[in-house]
Amino acid sequence: MKTNRDMLAYLEGIFSIVINSVLFILKYWAGLVTGSIAIIADAWHTLSDSLTSLVVIVGTRTGAKPGDKEHPFGHGRAELVASLVISVMLAVVGVKFGIDAINKLIAREAASFKPLALVIFIASVAVKEGLAQFAYWSYRKTGRQSLKADGWHHRSDAIASVIIIIGIVIGPYVWWIDGVMGLLVALLILYATFEIAKDAINPLIGEEPGEDLVKRITAIAAEKASEAVGVHHIHMHRYGDHTELTFHVQMAGDMHLSKAHSIATRIEEGIQEELNIFATVHLEPLPK
Repeated sequence: MKTNRDMLAYLEGIFSIVINSVLFILKYWAGLVTGSIAIIADAWHTLSDSLTSLVVIVGTRTGAKPGDKEHPFGHGRAELVASLVISVMLAVVGVKFGIDAINKLIAREAASFKPLALVIFIASVAVKEGLAQFAYWSYRKTGRQSLKADGWHHRSDAIASVIIIIGIVIGPYVWWIDGVMGLLVALLILYATFEIAKDAINPLIGEEPGEDLVKRITAIAAEKASEAVGVHHIHMHRYGDHTELTFHVQMAGDMHLSKAHSIATRIEEGIQEELNIFATVHLEPLPK
C-alpha cells in the first residue's frame, strides 16, 4: 500500500528523470557541436542523475513491501543495495572522463564554445538547483536516504555546470581550459560516488547510534520506569523505514519477573510511540 511518503518519493523521482533526460540531450548536443570533453562529461553526469532517481523509485517500491518469511524486517535495504550499484556505475563514468580529459590535455586539444552552450548551462544551473531543493525538502518530509543522495547529485551537477560556464567564458583565451574542466567534472562525479556509497554502506554494515538518540532512549526509559537505570549496550539496525533497537537496562535483582517484564514492555512501547523504533530490552540485575 502506497503512503503519502511513498508518493512524494515517486514524484521526486519522476520529475528528476524527465528533466534530466531533457538536459542530457541538450548538453550532449552542445558537447558534440563544440567538441568539448567537459560538456560531454557533464551531459553524462546529468544522465546519471536519472539513474539515481530511478533508484529512488525502485527502492521506494521494493522497500514498501511488508516483511515475509525470508525477510522478516522488510525489504528496506534494497534501496541501499541499489544505491551501491549506482555508485559503482558513477565511479566508472568518472574515471573514464578523467582519462579522456588527461588525454585531451596531452594532445593540446582546444574546444570551440558557442553562445548557445552558455544559455543551456545557465538554465541547467537554475533547474538543477531547483531539483536539489525539492529532493532535500522531500528527504526532510520522508526521511528516505535515497532522496538525500538524489539531492546531492542534483547539487553536484549544478556545481559542475557553473564550472562549465566559467570555462565557456574564458575558453577563447585559454586552450587548456576544456581539459581542466573535464578533470574537475570527473572529480565531482567521483566525489558524488563516494558520498552515495558512504551513505549506503554505513547502515548496511551497522552504525553507532547518535548521541541525541542515546539521550532520548535514556530519557524515555527513565520516564516510563523510575526503576530502570543504567541504559547501555545500545545496538541499532536500520532496514529502510523499519528500525530495530536492542539495549540493556539494569534493575533491582530481587524484582519479580512479571513486574520486570511489565517495565520492559512499557519502555519498548514508549520508544515505538515516540521514535517509531521497534525496541527489545534486555534486563540485567543491578551490581551489588
